Amino acid sequence: MDNWDEIKTAFHVARLGTVSGAAEALGVHHATVIRHIDALEGRMKVKLFQRHARGYTPTEAGQDLLRVAAVADDQFSQLAGRIKGRGADVSGDLVVTSLDALAPRLVPLLVAFQQKHPQVLVRYLTGERLFRLEYAEAHVAIRAGAAPSQPDNVVQPFYHTRVGLFASQGYLDAHGAPKGQEDFVNHRFIGHDSDDNRAPFYQWMRAHVPESAVTFRATDSSALEVALLAGAGIGFMSLEEAARHETLVEVHPREADWAAPLWLVTHVDLHRTMKVQSLLSFLKAHTKGWDA
Repeated sequence: MDNWDEIKTAFHVARLGTVSGAAEALGVHHATVIRHIDALEGRMKVKLFQRHARGYTPTEAGQDLLRVAAVADDQFSQLAGRIKGRGADVSGDLVVTSLDALAPRLVPLLVAFQQKHPQVLVRYLTGERLFRLEYAEAHVAIRAGAAPSQPDNVVQPFYHTRVGLFASQGYLDAHGAPKGQEDFVNHRFIGHDSDDNRAPFYQWMRAHVPESAVTFRATDSSALEVALLAGAGIGFMSLEEAARHETLVEVHPREADWAAPLWLVTHVDLHRTMKVQSLLSFLKAHTKGWDA
């Protein structure tokens, strides 16, 4: 492959989004990065990136190149490890994505995994956007709700999140507790600002709580939890997180359909790599019993 250096350069530009970031990762001058991109686009006769003030965004062709290059880069890393007699090494970039609400439980696991494999560089990406595994935006995605059905993905069950409906003692002192669902209209609730949110407990809230009663909304799970602790209203919180706050009181019997199944999702091209398999095994081993 005569132009592998150029492809590797383009891979890092697509992954990091800037010429300077790619130059730092590769240990070359930024002019070298630009020269490689220009040469590769000229040779392939296709535009791989849209240039803008904030950096470089891959075109559709660039996304295709990113996916292929990511697989090749991982495979070369494994080959190098085997040649050096370190076939069982787990190293290099490991990109994991999930909803930000899962961070309190997942981050300690990722830290523990990195302590076991110090040559791994962990990148943990959160947010509402679904990072596209087919374009190598992540090695492992942890998704909630219905089982993902995208082609070429390997989907495995993980665990169920467990939540309850809570209010702070301050809120209860001021407003009392709801006497049942028919009393929800007389209370204040904390909810997600997006009607497209897929969490089953927020779907339940939309179906059972009058819209006018949802008086505090946010898109960030941390903001929703802070609002609940501050007494803004009644809202959902994971049972594990709620147990850390003595001022919270559960105000409604738990519904079975509040529990959200989580899935471990990988792309078939990267599923068998050493670092992905090691992380999947680690996560499964350290979350046994979380459904209980």
